Amino acid sequence: MSQTSTAPVTTGTLGVPDARLYYEVRGTGPLVLLVGAPMDAQAFEPLATLLAADHTVLTTDPRGINRSQVDDPDRDSTPEMRADDLARLLTHVDAGPATVLGSSGGAVSVLALAQARPELVHTVIAHEPPLSELLDDRAELRAKTEDIIAAHLAGDVLGAARKFLEVANIVLPDEVIEQMFGGERTPQQIADDHFQYAHMLRPTTRWAPDIAALRSAPARIVVGIGEQSGGQLCERTSIALATALGIEPTLFPGDHIGFAEVPDRFAQRLRAAVLVR
Repeated sequence: MSQTSTAPVTTGTLGVPDARLYYEVRGTGPLVLLVGAPMDAQAFEPLATLLAADHTVLTTDPRGINRSQVDDPDRDSTPEMRADDLARLLTHVDAGPATVLGSSGGAVSVLALAQARPELVHTVIAHEPPLSELLDDRAELRAKTEDIIAAHLAGDVLGAARKFLEVANIVLPDEVIEQMFGGERTPQQIADDHFQYAHMLRPTTRWAPDIAALRSAPARIVVGIGEQSGGQLCERTSIALATALGIEPTLFPGDHIGFAEVPDRFAQRLRAAVLVR
C-alpha cells in the first residue's frame, strides 16, 4: 500500500495570456506535474495525494475547462497554448525542473511542453496520447473526428459519445454509456463538454510531434500505455510514438484512465519506473 499524504492543498489562480489557470499544489519534495485534457485537476486528486507523501505535486484545470476560465470561449485550445500555460505554471511554482505526467490530451500537452521548453522538465511521461497523425489511417480518423464534433454540436450528445467511444475502440455496456452521457448534467459539465468537442478535440488529435526535437531533447521521454488498453486507439498511437522515438513503452496499471481508477497501483508503478526519490 502506498503512503498517502495528509499535507494541506494550496490552491491558486495564475493569469496567463487570454486565460486564468486554476491550480493546486500539495506536498514537498521533487516537483511532479499531473495534467489532463479535457480532464481537470479533480481526476488526479487520488494520485496526487499519494505522490505528495514525498513530492511536491502540481495539478491544474486546462484552459477553458471547469475553474480555468478563458477570455474568448470560442477560441480553440491548442497543444502549443496549453504547453505555454504549463510552462508559466512551472515557472510560477519555481520548484523544478519537473517530472510531468500527461494523460490523453494532457499527454499531447506535455509533449508540446518538452519541445518548447525542455529546460523546465527532466522527465516527461506521455500516457496514451491520441496522436492520430502518426497512424497510416490518419485521414479516416480525421473524418471520423469531424463526424463526432458535428454530432455533438448538433445536439446529439449521446450519439457523439457513442461515436467517440467507437473510434477510440473503447467498449462499454449501453447502460453505462447512457448513465455517463445521457443523464442529467450540470451546467459546468455541459460547458466543459462543449469546449472539449468544439475547441480541444480537433487541435489535439491533429497535432503532430516533432520527433527529431523529442529525440534530441535533454528530458527523458517515457511513453505510457495502460495494461488493459489492448486494441484501443490510444494504444496504437502510443506504440507509434514509442516506435518513432526508438524506445519501449512503459506499461501502467489499468486502462486509459488507470491513474484515476487504480491510483494506488498506478503510483507504485510510477515510483518504480520513473520518479526521482
